[in-house]
Amino acid sequence: MLQLGLVSLQRLDPVRIATKEIATLTTDTGHTVAIAVWGNMGPTIIRVEESSHALHVNLRTGTVMSLLNTATGLVFAAFLPPKVVEGMIRNETGRVGGLADPPSREKIEALLTEVRRRGLARVAGAPIPGINAVSAPVFDHAGNIVLSITAMGPSGVFDPDYDGPTAKVVVENANRISRQLGYNP
Repeated sequence: MLQLGLVSLQRLDPVRIATKEIATLTTDTGHTVAIAVWGNMGPTIIRVEESSHALHVNLRTGTVMSLLNTATGLVFAAFLPPKVVEGMIRNETGRVGGLADPPSREKIEALLTEVRRRGLARVAGAPIPGINAVSAPVFDHAGNIVLSITAMGPSGVFDPDYDGPTAKVVVENANRISRQLGYNP
């Protein structure tokens, strides 16, 4: 029975499950929602569900997100094994969306610790002025991050507060997908 259960968990497709969920999330929040996975260049957008409100961001499938400048990147930097992201964080200034004045190693670790503690990353007006975002990790049955769910919108109507309504629904959505994948914290 245990082996059948494990085989069943391995057959679950996180992207398929998340794609169904983000359509509802976009409707519920009124904001654009994206799914990202870890690619060979870093966090990569694989699906975008546009809201009915105009968002002046050219976010496309295949976009590689900055590890330290974006909510999506921060989620992966916080929840992937450190050895996976160390080199990319060091090279962040050379990447698309790199930092002109990179934070110290201590500041980066403090930021990633906060993301882990809250189970959520947020950015307000950066890297794109006037655009806010929140992102939450989705875990598989083994506790590995498999993707992130990110909601984004104009700063005038998007509340990036950790305890705000958008953040709460994004975390709830990511947790629901994680449970469907067999994750039990």
